[in-house]
Amino acid sequence: MTDFEIRRATADDIPAIVAMLADDPLGAQRESPDDPAPYRAAFERLARDPNQHLVVAVRDGRTVGTLQLTVVPGLSRRGATRSIIEGVRIHADERGNGLGTVLIEWAVEESRRQGCVLVQLTSDASRTDARRFYERLGFEASHVGFKLPLDG
Repeated sequence: MTDFEIRRATADDIPAIVAMLADDPLGAQRESPDDPAPYRAAFERLARDPNQHLVVAVRDGRTVGTLQLTVVPGLSRRGATRSIIEGVRIHADERGNGLGTVLIEWAVEESRRQGCVLVQLTSDASRTDARRFYERLGFEASHVGFKLPLDG
């Protein structure tokens, strides 16, 4: 699995990233690939924040994977810095060939490089395959997550 590169996402990657985010039952309900404006605005916010690392995996000039790594300084755990992995997506044509593992390994190594002592991620409870994937990589289900939708 060395015939692709992992690099920081650019604005040109937005359509491919959004298409991957929308390419599953949950994403199809949440994403709007036909309206690029909110994604461009979000990308600009991410690009300005040094604690945000939106990356893509590219093979033969084609974006085939993505994830977002957020570095979070904190006071708990004796002032520990942690990271959060989000938005992990692999293009449908590339699933099952190890690219997801390589992306997660990249995120873990980048977290170490950033001085993090803990890497966190969440996965929707309905994504049983994703749960098995993360457990295989050494992640442990340790918390109950809560969400509060905000209007607007």
